[in-house]
Amino acid sequence: MSDSRDMTRELQETVRMAYERRIPLSILGGNSKRFFGRPARGEPFSLAAHRGIVNYEPAELVITARSGTPLDEVETLLRKHGQMLAFEPPHFGVGATLGGTIACGISGPRRPYAGAARDHLLGVRCLSGEGRLLRFGGEVVKNVAGFDAFRLMAGALGTLGVLLEVSLKVLPRPEHTVTLAFECRLREALNKFNDWHRSPLPISAGTADDARLYVRLEGSVEGVQAVRDKLGGDIVPGGMTFWDDLREHRHPFFADNDPLWRLSLPPATPPLSIVGRWLIDWGGAQRWLKTALPPKLIRETAARHGGHAQLFRGGERDGAVFHPLPVALLDLHKNLKQAFDPRGILNPQRMYREF
Repeated sequence: MSDSRDMTRELQETVRMAYERRIPLSILGGNSKRFFGRPARGEPFSLAAHRGIVNYEPAELVITARSGTPLDEVETLLRKHGQMLAFEPPHFGVGATLGGTIACGISGPRRPYAGAARDHLLGVRCLSGEGRLLRFGGEVVKNVAGFDAFRLMAGALGTLGVLLEVSLKVLPRPEHTVTLAFECRLREALNKFNDWHRSPLPISAGTADDARLYVRLEGSVEGVQAVRDKLGGDIVPGGMTFWDDLREHRHPFFADNDPLWRLSLPPATPPLSIVGRWLIDWGGAQRWLKTALPPKLIRETAARHGGHAQLFRGGERDGAVFHPLPVALLDLHKNLKQAFDPRGILNPQRMYREF
């Protein structure tokens, strides 16, 4: 315990000195998601040594761990107790940490059916850009009423605070899992997803390319078998390996180094008229695109259909990586940045050039 307090004081002192001297800090965990967002700026500030499980109550479905704790360590512990992080976070590398996972706010195939990373976040301890120690939320669901300031940290890429501890709600692992495959084109796949979304089916993942649709069913053995008989399709041997590969971008679609776009769209949106290679995920709500078309065209097309587009990996990283914000929303982001990090030293410009 004393080691943890000493480490916290050291981290706090580093931030305070950086604040006083106006030195930008580039916050690092396991460095597995260095590619994400705009280029890092500032002196490296590693939290990898600030690790360890603080509290885990399987009966309460809650875990608290320090930000530098390896994601593998958290998931291994949960698996021993038949539990899981329901948002199925990607690792994108062996060094992935819990803090980096929450800071990036990226969720895996189960996201539209179980919720995003921020939906499972119960509380955080963090350092502000002035080196103040802050605590938001709690360790049980009943303690998180009111303004959910801690959820601002999910997906903020460390621009609002240095995460020290994270408390998360966890869920039981499903009793039985089956992955089914169907031969169909993208438009037909989207129609199937939309039909299935209107029924209470135990779907926990759905993806499609222009040749096949894959859907994962989870629940009791009897319930999954009944739905499998109803839907038809071919059972995919080793189905969980397929979803692991999709989550970690080991699927053949991601094999080359072409710029990778992530489009977030209403699930019922038909295939877009953008020339390129497509992979549908999240039952239609998330769409991966490989194309050489101009970013402006991609973003305008996504916006016209009620969505947004992000240059997820590759391409020109020093420009607009995330979808440009409307003026009013950009001002709100700037105000939040000013409140949490008044001198702008925490991961400056990692999300947007303006802050």
